[in-house]
Amino acid sequence: MKKILGFVIAILFLTSCNNEDSEMLAIDNPEIDLKIPADFPELNAFVSQNKPTQYGVELGEKLFSDKRFSADNTISCSSCHIQENAFTDQKTQAVGIEGRIGLRNTPSIQNLAFMKFYNWDGSKLQLETQPLVPIITHEEMDSSILEVIGKIKDDASYKDLFRKTFGDENITPDRIYKSIAQFEYTLISANSKYDKVKRKETSFSESELKGYQIFQQKCASCHAGELFTDKSFRNIGFPLNTDTNEAGRARVTGVSSDFMSFRVPTLRNIEYTAPYGSFGQFSTLKSVLDYFDDGVLDADNLDPIFKENGKKMPLTEEEKINLIAFMKTLSDTEFVKK
Repeated sequence: MKKILGFVIAILFLTSCNNEDSEMLAIDNPEIDLKIPADFPELNAFVSQNKPTQYGVELGEKLFSDKRFSADNTISCSSCHIQENAFTDQKTQAVGIEGRIGLRNTPSIQNLAFMKFYNWDGSKLQLETQPLVPIITHEEMDSSILEVIGKIKDDASYKDLFRKTFGDENITPDRIYKSIAQFEYTLISANSKYDKVKRKETSFSESELKGYQIFQQKCASCHAGELFTDKSFRNIGFPLNTDTNEAGRARVTGVSSDFMSFRVPTLRNIEYTAPYGSFGQFSTLKSVLDYFDDGVLDADNLDPIFKENGKKMPLTEEEKINLIAFMKTLSDTEFVKK
């Protein structure tokens, strides 16, 4: 009887300790307030399952910048996603280990907590599953998550951060992915001149205001809302990537009507993210607008906006200047500071 009673007491003691540990972990690793603007869209469903925490974000940022994620220890996530370029690299196509050229242009990383799809073709629906793509891709890091864990498992600084984040020092693929996602969820850009104008803290210049009016007439249907993207996939007749592996959204869906359709990019911080297009077809914003004005490539699935306007978006030179002036008001100088 005494043994049974002792066993029960021990179980209760351990349960109490576990509860205390959980509470202590919650206190020691508080959630981070994302400070989301009132007019921003709802967070995607996965953020609530992996809420950013103090140490989770610190761990994620450290992992994001670790070159040991690549096979030859030369490339990290931050090698291509450079903060001063709104987390792009100013290259036409991403460059991985040994100078290998990737299929596509590096997309910017901002406001990901509000997105429904990731990558140019929307191949990932959850940010926590996205990091595996560059890790295993031959043209990028050409490694594996188990190889990465093997490199960092004895690192004392990682052991400390995993313990502070998750309660113990166990390094797992799931914890790595969650931590990187937590860091990326905090990358919210919402303090551009445009945002300050909306908050009535400043005003547009005459050129910016004219550009905004043109934008509302000719661009806002695709670059919609406060994220300046409607999150859809469209073929807008850009010059084609001749790589035989490229098919745009059709690589994911296998549907011919998705051929060479790509996720509509956000225009926030567009000033910093040249070159533009899925494989950097255009070096400047002016060259993009010139292309729209001259006429885009025809296709069976060309977006109706261009179909209905003779494969063009007619723009005068003055309109182009004003549009670019407005787009530059979407630059968030604080966001791109190191």
